[in-house]
Amino acid sequence: MTDLRTQIEPAARSMGVAAADLASLIEKGKQVTFEGAACLFHESTPREWLGFVLSGNVEIVRGLHGTQTHLATLTEGALVGEGLLLDDGAHSTSAYARGAGTTVIQIPRAVMNELKAGKPDFYYRLVARVAQRISDRLRMASDMLANQKAAAPQVSSYRVEHDSLGEREIPNNAYYGVQTVRAQENFAISGVPLKNFAHFVRALAYVKKAAAQANGELECIPSPVAEAIVKACDEILAGKLHDHFVVDMMQGGAGTSTNMNANEVIANRGLELMGHAKGEYKHLHPNDHVNCSQSTNDAYPTAIKLAVIFSLKDTLAAMGELRSQLQAKETEFAHVLKMGRTENQDAVPMTLGQEFGAYAVMVQSAMAALARSAEELHEINMGATAIGTGICSPPGYADLVTKRLVEGAGLPLRKAFNLVEATQDSGAFAQMAATMKRAAVQVSKICNDLRWLSSGPRCGLNEINLPPMQPGSSIMPGKVNPVIPELVSQICYQIIGYDVTISMASEASELELNMAEPIIAYDLLHGLMILKNACVTLAARCISGITANEDRCRHFVQNSIGIVTALNPVIGYEKSASIAKEALKTGGSVYDLVLQKGWLTKEKLDDLLSPAKMTDPRQLPA
Repeated sequence: MTDLRTQIEPAARSMGVAAADLASLIEKGKQVTFEGAACLFHESTPREWLGFVLSGNVEIVRGLHGTQTHLATLTEGALVGEGLLLDDGAHSTSAYARGAGTTVIQIPRAVMNELKAGKPDFYYRLVARVAQRISDRLRMASDMLANQKAAAPQVSSYRVEHDSLGEREIPNNAYYGVQTVRAQENFAISGVPLKNFAHFVRALAYVKKAAAQANGELECIPSPVAEAIVKACDEILAGKLHDHFVVDMMQGGAGTSTNMNANEVIANRGLELMGHAKGEYKHLHPNDHVNCSQSTNDAYPTAIKLAVIFSLKDTLAAMGELRSQLQAKETEFAHVLKMGRTENQDAVPMTLGQEFGAYAVMVQSAMAALARSAEELHEINMGATAIGTGICSPPGYADLVTKRLVEGAGLPLRKAFNLVEATQDSGAFAQMAATMKRAAVQVSKICNDLRWLSSGPRCGLNEINLPPMQPGSSIMPGKVNPVIPELVSQICYQIIGYDVTISMASEASELELNMAEPIIAYDLLHGLMILKNACVTLAARCISGITANEDRCRHFVQNSIGIVTALNPVIGYEKSASIAKEALKTGGSVYDLVLQKGWLTKEKLDDLLSPAKMTDPRQLPA
């Protein structure tokens, strides 16, 4: 507690509040420790807590589409998620733990509401502090934008680079080189460059950094060269130079163009750090130094695996938010009786809470399956070089580069048992794609049900209300469509299609290498990104705002033939079936018909047909 108080006292002074009051508030929170790269919250999700950074760093970023803009880094003693004090809106940014052991004390919204009612002076001092901090961030963001505009590159000169096919002019402001230019010309396909997937760019930097460290220690490259490569990689890991990763994600050559794009950017930045001009490769060469002891065939698939693991962390966090919203509805609707349905026909009663609880478990099972599939991706083939034999790498390199990559990326990576097998086998990618398909199938099933349950409002089931998001028709006034579930289902169809593509691409491996890894990389990374965004959107813009039409649900139960199922153990299936048939024919109720026939007393019938008693197992009277 001493360390916490050390942080609280200066924070309290800056806010103009008593340290004891701030400490008392923080004690009502929950201490949560996050792994490195873990997501604290996603952009556009509901604000649920105010955080106090106890240890580590929290990075605030904007952008849900692969490329993120860094806005601020919060250190010990900073508030996070403080927009909760200003309005009831969703998060406008995302927050990630940077480095292992980031601990945040989370104070729930309910506690803050109690503080607002009980100690308004203290509460509004906090609000004033938050407003000041947000003003500071806006000013810094404005400065950053102004500086970016002032630093807009102007191409006024070129350098000449050559490869085995000849010479090409390269703009001097570009950090990439001749092989990247050729790839841009050859692969103008999707319009989606490497830079759109920040996790992939970082993964490439982690791989190249680890290789430089290992090569330096084994004296394969000079120490000053290794140091320059490491520094250039660190800049990329800090978010710099990403705009120079310009090769299209869809490409021929089994990823060679991606590997060379990374090699050239790192080499040219390394040259600058050593005091040389871009393109002076005699001092630091993309192939001889940055790619030393490597081949595309080990560096590229390893980077894909790292990028998928990093992306999956984001996706699992988003799925966790969806699960939490479904669990909240499970509790909220626990008392709402409704009819269950099988094959779109009346079945037996249940609660609406049970229905949403089942959805929460579906999401949890998908999350667990994805985590299991990711385990195999931790096996990497660094040191395999061209086909797994380790040609052009020194003894001990494979083990050392794997060790350095574990240290740098902070992941429990391990060298593959058989590097020849690991270089040609894409089974782990196929497994991940299949599990993503499973998750998509489960999420889309939930969306199908939401559309059915909300159908109407006059001529459908209308058991639940989805929050209205936009007018639903250009010709039918007043119509509101379930646009969020519709959107999410379409995203799920795309992910299911990606599984087919990745299966075919994984099967395409021939002899010692799979040439189709680029499409595998694109589909895995894009699939995880859109699945993440789908879960964020579904949780924040649909599930959180669902309400129940309790009277409608009750009406269906009271007028259903399905409750006759509860009579089976007492009067037998044949009599129960005859009651159901007669009720359907005459429009009468099951309850009245049983009494008319004298098959059961009113007391016993009331007990058997109590809908509340039909939603769980129970011991029937003899």
